[in-house]
Amino acid sequence: MSQYHVYSLPLELLDTLTPRNLINAPQPSRPPSPEVLASVSSSGPRTCNICLGVIFVALDEQRAHFRSDWHRYNVKTRLAGGNPVPEVAFSQLVDALDDSISGSESSEEEGTSDSDAVNTLLNKTKKLARSPSPDIETRGGPQTAITWFHSPPSTQIGVYKALYSDPKDSSSYLSELKEMQKPLGEGRRWAMFMVAGGHFAGAIVRVSRPVEDEDDVTKNKKKKSQKPKADTEVLRHKTFHRYTTRRKQGGAQSANDNAKGPAKSAGAQLRRYGEQSLRDDIRNLLIEWGDDIRDCERIWIRASVSNRKIFMGYDDAVIEKTDERLRTFPFPTRRPTQSELSRCLLELTRVKVSHLTEDVLRAQDEAYLASLPKPKAVPVTPAPEPEKPKPIKLSKEEESLREKWTRLLEMVSKGRLEPLKSFWEREAHTFGTIDARIPEWTGERRATLLQVAAQAGYEDVTQWLLDSARADPTIPVPDPKFGDPEEVNESGQQSDASDTPASLPIGSRKAAYDLARTKVVRDVFRRCAAVHPEWWDWFGAARVPSALSKQMEDGREEKKKGRRKGLKDRVREREARERQKEKEAPVPEVEQVPPSPPVSQSAATSRKLGGTSGAVEGVMGLTPEMRAKVERERRARAAEARMKKLAS
Repeated sequence: MSQYHVYSLPLELLDTLTPRNLINAPQPSRPPSPEVLASVSSSGPRTCNICLGVIFVALDEQRAHFRSDWHRYNVKTRLAGGNPVPEVAFSQLVDALDDSISGSESSEEEGTSDSDAVNTLLNKTKKLARSPSPDIETRGGPQTAITWFHSPPSTQIGVYKALYSDPKDSSSYLSELKEMQKPLGEGRRWAMFMVAGGHFAGAIVRVSRPVEDEDDVTKNKKKKSQKPKADTEVLRHKTFHRYTTRRKQGGAQSANDNAKGPAKSAGAQLRRYGEQSLRDDIRNLLIEWGDDIRDCERIWIRASVSNRKIFMGYDDAVIEKTDERLRTFPFPTRRPTQSELSRCLLELTRVKVSHLTEDVLRAQDEAYLASLPKPKAVPVTPAPEPEKPKPIKLSKEEESLREKWTRLLEMVSKGRLEPLKSFWEREAHTFGTIDARIPEWTGERRATLLQVAAQAGYEDVTQWLLDSARADPTIPVPDPKFGDPEEVNESGQQSDASDTPASLPIGSRKAAYDLARTKVVRDVFRRCAAVHPEWWDWFGAARVPSALSKQMEDGREEKKKGRRKGLKDRVREREARERQKEKEAPVPEVEQVPPSPPVSQSAATSRKLGGTSGAVEGVMGLTPEMRAKVERERRARAAEARMKKLAS
């Protein structure tokens, strides 16, 4: 017998089965060793080197595989430079689509529509799915949808893991497979549902014979007069179709509405109505079949994520989300039809059979282990680098406070007095006092606003801080060498700390006055010390050398005026003495120069371009003092001539 039903395996076969521990499927894409090639004859199993080494017993099965969507998808993926995917991964890709990737139920249309369907799948999965790295079970078996058992000397059978109550517990596969062979009172029942692209197909099937049928089979074997009943039987079935997707476009109308907004065309209205009708028809059918569904051992559902909401997740749903009987088809499916349900039922209940000797299996195991990547050398882990401090996430209040501090420092450092006044009147309660310590996160090396203003050199801002805001000039300037010599408490006054200015090294303590770079700003401190001597320790902690009163400033101005007046008088006297000396000095006689001969035109041109004037020629050869006297004499004679003209 070349084919077995999963619920009616022969007892002599069950007693000899052992799980395949190393690999649960034939050799992957790596070519088999020479021993394997020599052991497998021409009439033995056949494989597919593209689809991860799938093995076939019969030639018809291999041809059917080559025509399948899975094989053609892997071929196109391989040509595009990608990696082939296992059958389970391909099934998941298919279920992610709203339309079936196969064409019609008829074989005439499959040749054309399948090609379009596979291309659609490739286009929608733009990033080709990578083949998962082998998940090793017990030294390296890849995870597949089928679990394999070996029966000496040369028989292997494979059963889908989804048939077991716990597909992830591989230790109970063999014992549960033996339990499956026990007949139940009314037989085992399955519920199978498919929905895609507006097509729906559902069925309630019996997958094992009841107890009374088993007795009839035993009697028929003795009589040999009647044929035994089939292992599977369709008890109920229903198919219908609603218009929900545009032709050659794919995708449900609801998905398009969620992505682009509700369309207003007549076709969109019809598709929305079709989706609602499809949902109502399926739910009414589930209510009608409710009693049969509750008696089913497995519930198989092929639907996309959005379409699964039709079956569960609503009030009074027949199927719960947490139902342990729920399964998905572990292989690709075509358009939901009655014939497709029958094909899927046959695929699930038919046991996969191969005939490989133990030597061939051992050679396959060795070839597979050799194909696994060698473990990488453990890299030497370098010393862990110190973790960078994570940025502190600030609250809205802290962000607002930082923004206000930034604005305040900008106005003080740039001398913007009027905006500073209005800002301080509005936000003074935020900072507390005018002597509030500047936060460290600002990067400012000064302690108070007065120190910043004094160093910036703005007289008006410093005057406002001292007179109007009463800023404290005795707060010491922070020194990175000796630390902060004094701390300022919340009220802005100096604390009675032990590290007083007297305990610091000589010359290490500075105040706001020491930061003033111009005499104008320093005078502001001295004026304030003279007007308000009781406010602060001006001549001690504030380091102001002396006061500057109004009388002192007036006296200093008078002295300046006297010095300027005396300077002007001395300048006048000096000029008078010089004029007197010029008058008393004898006028030198000017030597008569004979007239020069007439100059040619060329000489006149050259003199015009670069020659000297007559006045200059008259003083050539004289000393600088004589030249000055001659020049003054000429000016005097010219002035006398002008005066005579004016008098006449």
